[in-house]
Amino acid sequence: MMSDLQTQMKQAVARAAVDQIHDGMVLGLGSGSTAALMIEALAKKLSSGGLSDIVGVTTSFQGEVLASELGIPLRSLSAVDHIDLAIDGADEVDSAFQLIKGGGACHVQEKLVASMAERFVVVVDSSKIVKRLNLEFKLPVEVLPNAWKQVQTNLYKMGGSSTLRMANRKAGPVVTDQGNLVLDVIFDGGIVNPESLEKSINNIPGVLENGLFVNLTDEVLVGEIVDGIADVRHLQKE
Repeated sequence: MMSDLQTQMKQAVARAAVDQIHDGMVLGLGSGSTAALMIEALAKKLSSGGLSDIVGVTTSFQGEVLASELGIPLRSLSAVDHIDLAIDGADEVDSAFQLIKGGGACHVQEKLVASMAERFVVVVDSSKIVKRLNLEFKLPVEVLPNAWKQVQTNLYKMGGSSTLRMANRKAGPVVTDQGNLVLDVIFDGGIVNPESLEKSINNIPGVLENGLFVNLTDEVLVGEIVDGIADVRHLQKE
């Protein structure tokens, strides 16, 4: 359960992200708790007339349901030829703006949307900023259901210890929106070279995609508490 201060940080970055949205944009609408607050803030601005002519492309079924309930016009990824701005959260962000995503098992669609966007803005609270990826948060790897054991063996040969992600309040493993399973991987000493590792993991037969987002992020909005007040720090790529 989020603390009041954490909620305030998330709300502050959500509002700051919506301030970057302009009339007529095709938007990538991300997944997770901070992205959900951003979708809610966007809906309020649309209903008040502060924005118009917006189309959203969601990165998860959860986001699609929320955006639909709030009246945000949506299109599927295959129905758009560009995305002006994608806004999403992250589970970890390092100093080079490399990310780990996939805590909600939506990283395949999230990466498709982020890679199509002209600008990709990440919204996080200060706890998500790390010196090195994967020292604490495990790297999600989406795998075909009948290949998870084989992929697990190959990841072990690469130095990664993994476990099959199990569902809460449901018997059995987590099943993604694509109908696949997720292995959560930890590498001893963390991830030193995200770019190389992303490619190596995706070359394992049976892997659909992994949660390393490399060289995609343009800006990070960081929610933090300064003198007891929620504030937003804008980190731009150098």
